[in-house]
Amino acid sequence: MSTTLPTIVPPQGTKSSAPSLLITAYWEKIARYFVRRAAIARLRELDDDALGDIGLGRSEIEAAAYGLTTAPNRGRIR
Repeated sequence: MSTTLPTIVPPQGTKSSAPSLLITAYWEKIARYFVRRAAIARLRELDDDALGDIGLGRSEIEAAAYGLTTAPNRGRIR
């Protein structure tokens, strides 16, 4: 069974189909998951003083990795 290249790869200038967009979205979601897990692992390796220097408590690590924390001192002039 032989397959030609134009049947495998759509020519440039054509729009992607919905299934390929869905697959791309899933891959991006998976990649974001692994990036967040790596960030959590790196932050857990830090001691409490280093976490305090970046404005995090140990209990806030996962929330920070998911972007759910706010920076209370952002925008203030010292």
